[in-house]
Amino acid sequence: MFFKMTKVGKKEIGLAIVGCGAIGRIRAIMARDYPGIGWIGLCDIDTELGKALQKDANADFFTDDYNKLLSRNEVDAVIIATDENHHFGPTMAAVEANANLFIEKPLATDIQESAKILSAIEDAGLSAVMGYTQRFRRRFLTVKQRLQEGRIGEVTSVVTRAFMNSMVPIATVRRTNERQNLTPMVVSGTHSLDMSLWLLEGKKPSEIYAKSVDKLLSQYGTKDATFGLFTMDDGTIFSMNISWALPQVWPGSVYGLEIGIVGTEGVIDIEDTHRDLVLASTKSQGGGYVPHGFEPPQRHVDFLTSYPPGDIYDNQLWGPMREETNSWYQSLITGQTTPHATARDGHRNLVLTMAMDASSWTGNAIDLNDDIENHILEIQSSMKNKA
Repeated sequence: MFFKMTKVGKKEIGLAIVGCGAIGRIRAIMARDYPGIGWIGLCDIDTELGKALQKDANADFFTDDYNKLLSRNEVDAVIIATDENHHFGPTMAAVEANANLFIEKPLATDIQESAKILSAIEDAGLSAVMGYTQRFRRRFLTVKQRLQEGRIGEVTSVVTRAFMNSMVPIATVRRTNERQNLTPMVVSGTHSLDMSLWLLEGKKPSEIYAKSVDKLLSQYGTKDATFGLFTMDDGTIFSMNISWALPQVWPGSVYGLEIGIVGTEGVIDIEDTHRDLVLASTKSQGGGYVPHGFEPPQRHVDFLTSYPPGDIYDNQLWGPMREETNSWYQSLITGQTTPHATARDGHRNLVLTMAMDASSWTGNAIDLNDDIENHILEIQSSMKNKA
């Protein structure tokens, strides 16, 4: 399914961006250069960071208070690009402002907050999409099309494996003391989960059994890896694995992904580990993605094209995040159909990633029934009390 956007009905859009970090910056610079964006407002609690982006993006307004930004009459659409734990407040304020929304994943890191966000968006009848950038990679769009055409018959099994550099989890958990839900699945595995379920559209997970390990990253309050097995409502099996504890000198900028899809009449094997373009040098290559506050690792081998948003040429980003961002800007004006994930997809992804964590905590398979959200809350409460 592709998402049909509700257009704003104006030739020029007023855009608010809450969160001026790496991703907020990328989308703000693209807004600066997009002819349909007539006004840009920014917000970040880090005034120095926000004002620097205001200058670079030629933004019209900056504040460190998202309520001041979202109450302005110019605002038609809002991008939520704050830290993962801080989506709820600005998202609900944007809904109150009746703005179209682009929310970076996850929808929230609290299952109740996520449900409230989804309910508010749907009750207001707003268009809201999620930042699952990899849907805009050409290889995955091609696979989606071939599956829709039935090229491999009925899908019977799927396996995914994601490898990630440990800089991402360390940087993520350092920003907060609320770390219980900042797990490999909730923060990053959600990408490969979303991709797999998008490719498996029409199949609904009915049970999950998962195991985790925390040998290395437990000192930061998170896990090293989670492996899980979903059973779908039609009997299809789906193996979902992620490890985000790889050394910081790992040649991949962020993560590499493999997906195998087996059908009754064929197979699709997706190699997205970026090992097809390798640079090796006596010179240090730094880090492809270096979070704020990190020193670039001394890497001498680099998997080129492994930065998920895309690649830099002539000081511009080219690749899936450019496609994702600009297609959203265009859809606000024209109402065109896009591959974006919806807010409902985002809430589903959060519930399923948390169900994987719940299964790994309890050592039991989790039945993904209608009461799954309350069951997850009970398990989370029990684990918090034991901590």
